[in-house]
Order: sequence, then C-alpha cells, then structure tokens
Amino acid sequence: MDLSLMRELSVSTNSKIVLLVLDGLGGLPNEGGETELEAANSPHLDSLAAKSDLGLSRPVAAGVSPGSGPGHLALFGYDPLEYRVGRGVLSALGVGFELGENDLAARINFATKDESGKISDRRAGRIASSDAAKLVNLLNEEVELDGAKVSIVHEKEHRAVAVFHAGGLSGDLSDSDPQRTGLEPLPVEPTTADGAARESASLANAFIKEANRVLEDSHPANTILLRGFGMHPALPRFDEVYKLRAAAIAGYPMYKGLARLAGMQVLKEGEGIAGEFETLKENWDSYDFFFIHVKATDAAGEDGDARRKSAAIEEVDALLPGLLDLGPAALAITGDHATPAKMKSHSWHGVPFLLFSEYTLPTASSFGERTCAGGSLGVFAAEEIMGLLMGHALKLNRYGA
Repeated sequence: MDLSLMRELSVSTNSKIVLLVLDGLGGLPNEGGETELEAANSPHLDSLAAKSDLGLSRPVAAGVSPGSGPGHLALFGYDPLEYRVGRGVLSALGVGFELGENDLAARINFATKDESGKISDRRAGRIASSDAAKLVNLLNEEVELDGAKVSIVHEKEHRAVAVFHAGGLSGDLSDSDPQRTGLEPLPVEPTTADGAARESASLANAFIKEANRVLEDSHPANTILLRGFGMHPALPRFDEVYKLRAAAIAGYPMYKGLARLAGMQVLKEGEGIAGEFETLKENWDSYDFFFIHVKATDAAGEDGDARRKSAAIEEVDALLPGLLDLGPAALAITGDHATPAKMKSHSWHGVPFLLFSEYTLPTASSFGERTCAGGSLGVFAAEEIMGLLMGHALKLNRYGA
C-alpha cells in the first residue's frame, strides 16, 4: 500500500476501528475434511460473516510462508519486502529493552539436542517461563565473549532475546535454526560480503558455542537456536500515517514490540483472551484504533493440535458479542499467516479475512477458508487491509477532483 497516499487522505474522526488478529488463523482440511476454522462451533463469527465482506489475504507473496514479523507489518499497511525487521528486534522491543542504534538483536529458542547433535525439539518442550528465566540468568552469568558484550533477556516460555553490544555489527546474518527437527543446527553465516557481517557471524557462532557449554546438562533445554538477526529500523509512524490514536493489546512480547515499533500505545493486557477483551472494553473511549492479538491459535497449529486450535477460535467467538456491543465502525478479523495443524508450521496459504461495517457486500453465511475464497474481496494483498479499514470507517478523504 502507498503510505504516502494514506498520509495524504487520512482524516481524524471519532469512529472506532478494531483489528482482531487470530495468529495463524488459516488452515487446511484435516481428517474430517474441514479446516480448524470450519470445524469450530462459531455461531457469532458465522452470523457476522453473513453481514460482512470476506476474502483471503496474501501476507507476502504467492508460495511464501511468512514469519510473524512480516505478517503483522503487512496487516499494519507496511510493505513487508521493503520494511524488513528482524525477529530479535521485535522481541527486544517487546520486553522493553532499549536498543541502541549499533546493537544487534537475535531471537533465542531454547531447544533440545540429542546425542547425535541433531535437534529433537525446537522449543525444548515449551519449558515453563520460570525454568527458562533461570537459564537466561545462567547464560548472563557464565557466557563471555571476546570484544563484545551480550545481554540476554527472557521473553516468554522457551523464548529469549540476545542483544550484542559492539562496534561495526551487522544484521545481515542467516539463522542457526534449521526450522525442523532431525537436523543439526546451522552455523550462522553472513548473507552479504560485508566485513561487518562476517565479524557478526563469528560473534554469533562464538555465543552459540559458549551457550552450548553452559547448557550442556540442562535437559531438555540443552542448546539454543538463533534466528531473526536485526538492528533497529525506522518505520513511518502508524499514528502519523493514519491520523489514529492507536493502541495494542497482546500477551506475547514480540507483538508488543511490533506495536511499539509502529508507534502504537501498548496497553497492559488482562489474563488470557477474555482479559484482552476486557482491556479493550476498559480503554474503548481513549483510542480510535485497537490491534488485538490472540496467540493460542498459532501455538495449537504449530503443535499439530487441530481441536485445540478450533477451541481457541470458539473462545474468541463466545467473546465476540461483547466486542460488537462497543459499536466499532469497522472490524476486521483475520490472521497474520496460516498455521495449518496438518503442517505444524507457518504456511503460504491464504488467510481468512472478515470485514464488518455498515458498507459491506455479504456473500456467505459462515466464516471459513472456502467461503472467504468466494467472498467479495477475493484474494488480495494483506497490506491493503488498513486501507479497507480506513475506508469502511469513513476516515479517508476522496482522491482527486
């Protein structure tokens, strides 16, 4: 989407917009022939679909499986191919770490390595946050690097972030995460011929070696995987582009980091999905745009648990009437990417999209991948979503004479 056009046409009004993101919402048919969304008992979503525009969004490009970072940047209207943000940067910002302009950040996954040196679990059994926090403290105490300092901060469960402090660092690095089990971790390598990238790769590999030494006896979290290297980027501010007082409600630090990077106010969320909806209600009068993030759908998809993913959708469905009672002028319900339980990973498939307002062209009576594929919006780029929301909330002036 052309952000300069949005900046030119956007107007500040009292109407309210809600972008409700069920992470990894898209799916594929399971044994019963239905996707997780289609199999869910979701009468409120189906009723809303009968009054809404439907479509399938494409987060990045055809056939490309997006990470959560580019998936969300597209939802916020940023071209994910132009604005590349490392996962480590988002994790660091999400936990409130103040990144310096010369700092290099990387996302850590505590993982399990078997006796042959291959990864048997990329998430170390999703170890408890309390256990992971102890390992982070151990790494901070024991790891030493020549010529650089490293700060390690726990994020949530098996996730942490490493921030390297030194001169002349580069984020042009490959991941050590092989992205699947049964494979050995990869060496971090420079993705450009730049000398800073070569030095940064050596630093990252030295850190991994040190971490493996420290964690050797810490089963199941006896190794780390690094991914999403990056340095602090500059994004056009969301509030300046769209003339919105924008707030974010999210339970996981990374998504708070995304919101902060865009310039949204991150609200203190309540417990679980119901707590997030309660936070929305409590802050309704103070903002005119709300980004709400639900993680449970993605986690279930990555675990291959189709029923649990459907149950998370059903929990959102039960809370939907309370959201509608608030009277948003435009409400979008979608995901940042697909995470089919069948694949246990992010995928390139279209993401179901529902847009409710007074100005829609309904085409179906239920909310699912197949009804969205035949909806009035068809298949479209996810970065167009903010324009659709702004238009449906009557927050865009007419273009041209």
